[in-house]
Amino acid sequence: MHGRSLHQNLAQVQEQRSRRLVLSLVITLAFVVFEVIGGYFANSLALLTDAAHNLTDVLTLVLSWVAIRLALKPANSNHTYGYHRAGILIALLNAASLILISALVGWEAYRRFREPLEVQSILMSMVSAIAFIVNLVTALLIRHGSHTDLNLRSAYLHLMGDVFSTLGAFVAGIIIAFSGYNWLDPLVSLLIVGLILWNALKIVIETVQILLESAPRDVNMEQLVEDLRQIPGVNDVHDLHVWSITAEMRSLSAHVVTDDLCLSEGAIIQERIAQLLRQRYAIAHATLQLECKECQPALLYCDLNLKNAH
Repeated sequence: MHGRSLHQNLAQVQEQRSRRLVLSLVITLAFVVFEVIGGYFANSLALLTDAAHNLTDVLTLVLSWVAIRLALKPANSNHTYGYHRAGILIALLNAASLILISALVGWEAYRRFREPLEVQSILMSMVSAIAFIVNLVTALLIRHGSHTDLNLRSAYLHLMGDVFSTLGAFVAGIIIAFSGYNWLDPLVSLLIVGLILWNALKIVIETVQILLESAPRDVNMEQLVEDLRQIPGVNDVHDLHVWSITAEMRSLSAHVVTDDLCLSEGAIIQERIAQLLRQRYAIAHATLQLECKECQPALLYCDLNLKNAH
């Protein structure tokens, strides 16, 4: 009953996220067209760079929306965990596309450093000021839940990158208007590229860690083992595995050594363990095997190589 209720709550949250993503998508797509026109007439690489980044935001929002819709599909015989990992794959794809676009923009900025072009600074500042407002609104629309959902976080970081980059383009336009330093335009583009790369690399690292089924970074495994051993009825723990299905969905499996107990007493121990894992480590799905004698060898982290198989 508790599992069904948890699934329903998660589905409702995903539906809300889906609606916010669609609204952000419509606003962002409309503004991309506006910013391309403004950047073309202002002859501003910073604005065109930001428009290109906004276009990737459109793709990001579309893919993020697709990932959320897939996550709502139930598990089946081919995908026993469901489709939650789709969001991780899409987050990785989004980050990889950002790295590619950053390289292209960086090359164009280098060319403009060598041969600076005259920039229509007033138009550049006007367009970037509007862009700042639009990007801030769309980023705030999907901010809720982005700290736990990596797919949503990748979209949010895209949009927040735009917020800061358009602010930079606005400031550069003002300075160019008074100083005539047209080289500030490609300089701002390079700063935007640096910001994009920084966020993209962080997402790549986190998605790869999840795909490698690494333990969550905020879980202290030594403390987790100690906490489990302190639970009444638990003599020892081994064959322990902790991994993430997504950034907000964690799983654990373990062998738990107890005394020779009846089934009902073992169920009480399992519930104590499950409660501890939910409250202290945000692990909602735990598979526990109770046994009254350790297998040989009794490895804490089981080696899956054949020579050490249980």
